[in-house]
Amino acid sequence: MTQDFDYFVVFAEMRTGSNFLEANLNALEGVTCHGEAFNPYFISYPNREATLGWTQAQRDSDVLGFLSQIRDAEGALNGFRYFHDHDPRILDALLDDPRCAKIILTRNPADSYVSHKIARSTGQWKLTNVKRRKDGLATVDAEEFAHHVAELQGFQLTLLNRLQRSGQTAFYLAYEDLQDLEVINGLAKWLGVDARLAQLDDSLKPQNPAALEEKVANPSELDRAMARLDRFNLSRTPNFEPRRGPAVPDYIAGQQLPLLYLPISGGPTDVIRSWMAGQEPDGDGALIEGMNQKQLRQWKRGHPGFRSLTVLRHPAARLHHVFCTRILGSETGTLRQIRNLLRKQFKVPLPKDPAHGSYTREQHRTAFASFVEVIGANLSGQTGFRTDACWATQAQTIAGFSAVQSPDLILREEDLATTLPDLARWLGQSKASSPDAPGVDQPYSLQDIYDDTLEAQIATVYQRDYILFGFDAWAR
Repeated sequence: MTQDFDYFVVFAEMRTGSNFLEANLNALEGVTCHGEAFNPYFISYPNREATLGWTQAQRDSDVLGFLSQIRDAEGALNGFRYFHDHDPRILDALLDDPRCAKIILTRNPADSYVSHKIARSTGQWKLTNVKRRKDGLATVDAEEFAHHVAELQGFQLTLLNRLQRSGQTAFYLAYEDLQDLEVINGLAKWLGVDARLAQLDDSLKPQNPAALEEKVANPSELDRAMARLDRFNLSRTPNFEPRRGPAVPDYIAGQQLPLLYLPISGGPTDVIRSWMAGQEPDGDGALIEGMNQKQLRQWKRGHPGFRSLTVLRHPAARLHHVFCTRILGSETGTLRQIRNLLRKQFKVPLPKDPAHGSYTREQHRTAFASFVEVIGANLSGQTGFRTDACWATQAQTIAGFSAVQSPDLILREEDLATTLPDLARWLGQSKASSPDAPGVDQPYSLQDIYDDTLEAQIATVYQRDYILFGFDAWAR
């Protein structure tokens, strides 16, 4: 046997058939796939205590050491599955190592999205006995689907570009290829493994074999979601996955107002949206959101002389707002998994019910300070969970805009009462209304807990923003 690789990684996503691929890889003599070895919420498989003698805590404290353990484990070839939101600290090591075999498994994003929605509604993530199959329909959300596509394709572009620049190749598999025995055996040959399969593993069954439209509860919303994809770019990514640049569905544009707003997550988006609606004759219904890049270009051509802006929020106010709305909150859009991870792994003292009267101001300050500490580690690449856009540095967020549209105005939240009416007049608006005041964070405001110690802690975490934008201490 001629073996060119020391270990392998399967780059995939949820509902792409990666469990089925793993089962067939494990059926090859000498090959072992160790599940989602770097999933930040478990090690390899849910409820697994350890993999290759390493616990989740040991892995999180030495991710490169655990990667070496997998590479050097007994057997001809060991590997694991890696999704776009798995521990980012090992990605460079994987992509830079030519002795790591890269298997890239993709699926039509509409199919993976619908499959994921059905699995969440039924609670059934694997099917081994068709008699136990649970029926369910997916409810499509066009905006959510747009973000799903953007995230997956952004990761695919990262893989493609990094492999191109380092002169490496990957073995590409589409979801449909998994049922082809010759393709799977071709993968074994490419890996340098002598073993071949006589038949495919049949323990896992397709859960939703019906046509896409038959699996959706609101097919009209599916049509709207699909129509927003720029299909002219389909051939530009491997396996015909749509190649997308930076996602733009969060941008807000005026219908008659020649203004484009580029929101920074965690900022005063509701304030700006409400103010823009007030400048439109038809109000909120005239605002345009959820655009793709093609639609954005069309809007620009239709609004010559337009202005674009983004708004900075003080890092202390922004992070506290994120903490109250995305971590403590229970509404749609909260980060439930990360909240659980903060509580269990990082011992952030989060309350079960922040609205309960027993949750004191002192407890809120302690919890927020602990959260700030964890975010500092996350921004430094020292944790295994993703850096969410709502607490990424504003400097990095604005730099990301440049691939599509650099804002020509960067305003500050505390100046909006004067700058927005001026902007309206610049745009030729006869009425130059002032924006509404932002809402107060609940259950406690930043003013309730703010002090010099907290300011110094946040300034350390967001040093880049403080230096680049000249932020001073937060004004009470």
